[in-house]
Amino acid sequence: MKTANHTEVRGFVFQGFSNFREHQLILFAVFLTLYLLTLAGNVIIVTIIRVDHHLHTPMYFFLSVLSTSETCYSLVIIPRMLSGLVGLSQPISLAGCATQMFFFITLAINNCFLLTAMGYDRYVAICNPLRYTVIMNKRVCVQLVGGACGIGLIVATTQVTSVFRLPFCATKVAHFFCDIRPVMKLSCVDTSVNETLTVIISVLVILVPMGLVFISYVLIVSTVLKIPSARGRKKAFATCASHLTVVVVHYGCASVAYLKPKSENTRDQDQLISVTYTVITPLLNPVVYTLRNKEVKDALLRAAGRKLS
Repeated sequence: MKTANHTEVRGFVFQGFSNFREHQLILFAVFLTLYLLTLAGNVIIVTIIRVDHHLHTPMYFFLSVLSTSETCYSLVIIPRMLSGLVGLSQPISLAGCATQMFFFITLAINNCFLLTAMGYDRYVAICNPLRYTVIMNKRVCVQLVGGACGIGLIVATTQVTSVFRLPFCATKVAHFFCDIRPVMKLSCVDTSVNETLTVIISVLVILVPMGLVFISYVLIVSTVLKIPSARGRKKAFATCASHLTVVVVHYGCASVAYLKPKSENTRDQDQLISVTYTVITPLLNPVVYTLRNKEVKDALLRAAGRKLS
């Protein structure tokens, strides 16, 4: 029976934003603009960090990796979503859907743990400044990035394998990409075990790194409050402001999307949440780090000055 169902369903069709049919061209224009801004912003951040030696520090190494990861994350989802909005969407094969889900999960979890590594970096910089260069050496930074990527690959392999072992009876995905729950809903059999696995993994990959970042900031705040001068306290908090802004939005969206009960929201609400973490969050990174971060703004001005001269 299972084999028959698998051969019967050879691919899926995304329903996308079919509930907003009259607004699809407007959505296309808005999402295309945000997508191009995301790509441009992240490319600028990676480039400026590479060419400006003032930014050759662990914090900006992590930021460049995060920007690269966010760019790839956008490329996995948004082009197909945009083509669907203008009626050019093609059915996606089971292998294509599994591939999209694999890269989406890998990159999303990689981003979660990169933000944790950046939180640890800020903790060491503020709470242990004299040993910062010793603790956050190049080897440690590469290991942290490798660990984040490794966790993403392991979790993605586990999730994708469990989902695509299911027999499928329906072909219409009530979403604009191959997310875990919308694809599982197409199965012919009870998916309670898969749902439980998804919840357990979501708790581990969202709440654990979020908890580690929270602990880092508790220790940071307690250290900063001991700084005697108001100027020193302000400077210390300023170095964390950009990271903390990205963390709150990133983990907030992920928590709402994957830690809520599966039947709590309507399809439109689920899509709105998905748009936030697939379109808005990747753009947040370059916007926050260029508008709120003095070192990045100074580096951009130096690069512009060199070009003009």
